Amino acid sequence: MKPPPFEYDDPGSLDEALALLAEHGDAAKVLAGGQSLVPLLNFRLARPDRIVDINGVAELDYLRFENGTLRIGAMTRHSALERSANVAERVPLLTEAVRLVGHVQIRNRGTVGGSVAHADPAAELPVAFAALGARFHARSQSGERSFTAEELFRTHLTTALRADELLTEIEVPVPRAGTGFAFVEFARRHGDFALGGAAVLVELGGDDRCERAAIGLLAAAPTPLRRPEAEAWLAGRELDEETAREAAQQCVADLAPTGDIHGSSEYRRGLVEVMVRRALLKAVERAKEAA
Repeated sequence: MKPPPFEYDDPGSLDEALALLAEHGDAAKVLAGGQSLVPLLNFRLARPDRIVDINGVAELDYLRFENGTLRIGAMTRHSALERSANVAERVPLLTEAVRLVGHVQIRNRGTVGGSVAHADPAAELPVAFAALGARFHARSQSGERSFTAEELFRTHLTTALRADELLTEIEVPVPRAGTGFAFVEFARRHGDFALGGAAVLVELGGDDRCERAAIGLLAAAPTPLRRPEAEAWLAGRELDEETAREAAQQCVADLAPTGDIHGSSEYRRGLVEVMVRRALLKAVERAKEAA
């Protein structure tokens, strides 16, 4: 299928891109990697008057560490994140998550910022960023704003970004050395969107009890979801099979994921529970190995 007709802009700088968004507002759509937008165009599910292609905005393509923080430019490709030795060493949860995104060809074109802005609750990176406590920075001609995951993701495929705003950077706190991590998901075929999953970080004390945990859920709700109550419950406990099972049950107790032909709501809730338990135990094992 072919997309509907549209005007095309190819800005060469961030300022130029922001000027175009300010001028055209809701009539424009931003094209980054195109892995989500192009199919929507081809199926006529998106009918913008203009496409603002930001592939020429090189200033948004970077990975750098500054003062205990990883800063990711919105135009950074999935493959660049996947292949970064520094990211694998210091924020390995992201490396594990991004390797589950689609296929190699998709990761070569898809961008980190595009995945975040598309806001699919079954996408790996938004869930990983939520678990990591990332902040998301956006710019428009009227100024800059930043968001937590809870503030940015509103509902399915919807964010708090205005039509004249562009996501420019994701700011990720680097976990403490020795932090255990795991990203676990289930998909029916390699490269498919997962039916459920979990991103987990665990810090252990000297007695191997949990000092801090972070749990993000994938495909469990209309947005990437943190589970602060279960995280708080784990603090001070020995994280064994029984504790992991109880925490996983807490994580899904109030959830009713949307069912479809791939699985009912009940099936998906049970699947996410299993993914959380597995991720917690895997993260604890890694934390002990790193101690």
